[in-house]
Amino acid sequence: MKEVPQISPAEAVRLVNNGDRIVCGGFGMTGYPVNLINALAESTVSNLTYIGNNVGEPGLGGGKLIRNRQIDHAIGSYFTSNKEVVEAYLNGEISCELLPQGTLSEALRAGGAGIGGFFTPSSAGTPLAENKETRTLNGRDMVFIEALHADVAFIRAWRADTAGNLQYRLTENNFNHAAATAADLVIVEVQEIVPAGEIEPGTVHTAGCYVDYLVQASISAGDLGSSASISGGAKKVDPTRMAIARAALSQLKRGEVVNLGVGIPTLIADLITPQHGIVLHSENGMLGVGPAPSSGGAMDFPINASKIPVTAMPGSSYFDSAESFAMIRGGHIDTAVLGALQVDSQGNLANWAVPGKPLLGVGGAMDLACGAGRVIATMTHRNKDGSSKVVSSCTLPLTAPGAVQLLITDLAVFAIDARGFNLKALMPGTSIDDVRSATDASFIESIDDQLIP
Repeated sequence: MKEVPQISPAEAVRLVNNGDRIVCGGFGMTGYPVNLINALAESTVSNLTYIGNNVGEPGLGGGKLIRNRQIDHAIGSYFTSNKEVVEAYLNGEISCELLPQGTLSEALRAGGAGIGGFFTPSSAGTPLAENKETRTLNGRDMVFIEALHADVAFIRAWRADTAGNLQYRLTENNFNHAAATAADLVIVEVQEIVPAGEIEPGTVHTAGCYVDYLVQASISAGDLGSSASISGGAKKVDPTRMAIARAALSQLKRGEVVNLGVGIPTLIADLITPQHGIVLHSENGMLGVGPAPSSGGAMDFPINASKIPVTAMPGSSYFDSAESFAMIRGGHIDTAVLGALQVDSQGNLANWAVPGKPLLGVGGAMDLACGAGRVIATMTHRNKDGSSKVVSSCTLPLTAPGAVQLLITDLAVFAIDARGFNLKALMPGTSIDDVRSATDASFIESIDDQLIP
C-alpha cells in the first residue's frame, strides 16, 4: 500500500517555485488550506498565478498573498468578496480572469481528467463570452472553455489516512476534490491523519492516487473569516426583503429541488419547514439546506452559497462543486430563485455587474440562470436614486438572456412571456398607480388575487 510522506507547512512551501500556477480549494474560508497559504505568505515565492473561487478575505488566506504582492494573475469566480483584490486589480498590481463558478469547477475537473476543454451554455450572450468560441449545439448557444491545470494544488481535507485517501467535512469539499485532480503536485492540509484501513473505502471522497504530500494542521474559528459565526455573516434582514422572500416561497411547489441565490433569496431558507416538502440546493455542495442556526459557525455547521452557516434537513447530502454544478446545468434543479439588478420584458437577467465597478464577481448565477428549469428573480423595484429596475431592455451587462419567468419585487409580481411583463399581483399596501409610476417598461394587467397568500 502506498504511504504518502508527511511534511510541515514550511517544507511544503519549499516545493513551490516562483511563477508557479497554484490552485487552492475552499469556498470563502471554508475548506480552505489556511496553514499552507499562511506559510506561503511567509516565503519569498512570487509571480504566482492563483486559481480558486476567491482569494481569501482581507488579511486571511490568499488575502495575505495579495498584501505581499506575491500574486501576479488570478483566475476565479468571485473576487469581490475581498475588496483588496479589487483594489490591487484597479491599481494594476494583478490581472484577473473571471469565470462563472460552475465553469471554473468544470474547467478544473476537465484539467484533472485529461480533457482539453468543453462547451457550456453558461455565460453565452454575456460579456464573459467575448473573444471565446461560441457554437450552437442542440439548439443552444454554448461557449468553449479550456481546461485548467496547475503546477501545485493546496487543498484542505478533514481526515486522511496514510495512503492519502481523503474525507471532507460537511460543505468543506467544494473546490477541493477538483483541485486535487488538476495539478502536477498535490499537497493536502488535514485535521487528522489515521492509519491506512481506518477509513472505510466507500466513504473516501478523494482517492489517494491524487495526493503527493500530507500536512497535519488544525484550524480554529479565527481562520474562517466571515463564516466563523452566524452573527458575523452577510445576511441583511428587513421587512421589505422578508416580504419579497415570502412571496417567492409561495411560488415554490412541494417536491421541488430549489436553489437560492445570494441576497434576498437566502432569506427563504429561514421560512421553509419540513411541511413545505421543498429540497434546497446550495451550489457550494449541499442538498437539504435548512434554516440558519441560532448560534455557532462553520466549525459546527455547513455553509450556504452566501458563506452563512446553515442547518441540514433530514435526508441532506454533501458533494463537491463540480458535481453541484453538473446538477444545475444538467437540468436537475427545478427552480432557481435569484437576486437581480435589472430584469427586462424579454426575461433578460442582469445581476452581477454594478455600474462603475470592475467586473470581478459573478459566482454561480450564470450557471443557474441557464440550467434551472424555472428562474424566479427577486429585487427591490427601484434603485436608491428612484430609477426603475423593471425595464424594457437591460442596460447592465447580462447574466443570461431570456432566463426569467417570474419577477417578484417589493411592489408587484410579474410573469414574463412572449407578450412581455404580465402584472399578476400587487404586494400589500401597493396600488396599480404605484407600480405604473415605478416601472419603466410597459406591462399587461392580469392580476390574480390568489397569487400572494
